[in-house]
Amino acid sequence: MRTHGSFRWMYWCVGVGAAGIVSSGLFAAEAASDVAWPPGFFAILPWDPLHGWKEPYTDPKEGLASIAECGFTMAGFVHAADLPACEKLGLKAILAPDRSEEPWFGDWTKLSDEQIDIQVRQMVARGGDSKALLGYFITDEPGAKKFPALAKVVAAVRKHAPGRLAYINLFPDYATIGAPDSSQLGTATYTEYLERFVSEVKPQLISYDNYMVQYSNDLKDAGRAASYYRNLLEIRRVALQAGLPFWNIVSSNQIRPQTPVPSPANLMFQAYTTLAAGAKGLTWYTYYGRNYHYAPVGADGRRTVTWRFLHMVNHQVKVLGPTLSRLNTTGVYFTSPPPVPSLPTLPGGIVKAVESDTPAMVGEFAGPDDADYVMIVNLSLERSTPFRFMTHKTYSSKDAVSAEDGTLRPWPTERPVWLVAGQGVLVRLAPARR
Repeated sequence: MRTHGSFRWMYWCVGVGAAGIVSSGLFAAEAASDVAWPPGFFAILPWDPLHGWKEPYTDPKEGLASIAECGFTMAGFVHAADLPACEKLGLKAILAPDRSEEPWFGDWTKLSDEQIDIQVRQMVARGGDSKALLGYFITDEPGAKKFPALAKVVAAVRKHAPGRLAYINLFPDYATIGAPDSSQLGTATYTEYLERFVSEVKPQLISYDNYMVQYSNDLKDAGRAASYYRNLLEIRRVALQAGLPFWNIVSSNQIRPQTPVPSPANLMFQAYTTLAAGAKGLTWYTYYGRNYHYAPVGADGRRTVTWRFLHMVNHQVKVLGPTLSRLNTTGVYFTSPPPVPSLPTLPGGIVKAVESDTPAMVGEFAGPDDADYVMIVNLSLERSTPFRFMTHKTYSSKDAVSAEDGTLRPWPTERPVWLVAGQGVLVRLAPARR
């Protein structure tokens, strides 16, 4: 994740964009993606190269075993020699590039079609047939002028490694817009950037990063916080339209010296809002400190208190992941007034209203067992809140999906349920008996 340039705010009308496609229920990880996603798999990824960005490579004290212990389902970006250990630990992985001149952000546009094909074949050969190998790192935050070359790379991965992922991560919506040679995106709008990426590159996944929770001083700067919500829902809209899964990259370090540090509240908020929007993957930038403070593993190679916070949040996501991987997102709504004026507000398709002392986000889902699911998130980073929710129709039962062990626990009807700051809860609504 390279440093972004000056912030450029992208305003768009989300009313139809976020909720207008919801009735189709198109979103499923297998819909248009040809990646062989493991059954029940939900990606939890540290956005980190295990051995560093470039030679001389190092072996961290807190390595793959530590990543597995912290609740990740993926190892990050690894070398081929790491894949057997990933298999033993049950971690999926993305193969890191092996380019001495510029190993992480090499410019594919400088290669001929034949050179692209050769390089992809060499990459595929290095990874072999390991069961841990999910795909290959292609590039990070490309501008639109790189899309034609990236389309050739993705096509080559499909050709030489069918079922594997060509991993590309996109800019957030506060990257600069404008002409290809004078801006980061190289497009007139962020929406154009996303839609061109889908139509030209034909990706298997949409991955993007957004660190506005910290940049906004834990949501206190409403203007910057707005970017987090808008970006999340615009990515969701484009992913739905394309039938692709999406991953969100959020911050697990002090992203800038003047920003807040990771806390249980802001980590949970980033995780649960991502889940409520229907993402199929959650990525944390970063696991290792390197040039950042308050990362889970510090610059001295030792765990920090952030590690324990992240372990707690990752455990919840990992427990809910197998259920979430089977659900189709059908709507996203907010209590009134929403955190951004253009965001869709309740009532939704399932939830009629939420009574809460703090703002809430509601994600609605359809399950494979004819059940409906809703995820309700406390959007406050400062206050716990009791809440109740009302649905349009009657259900035979309401059960919370425990984020501790995945079991169903009866939803209380005589008292409100409490959510601590940033926390979410997933509820299964069983269809009424006939």
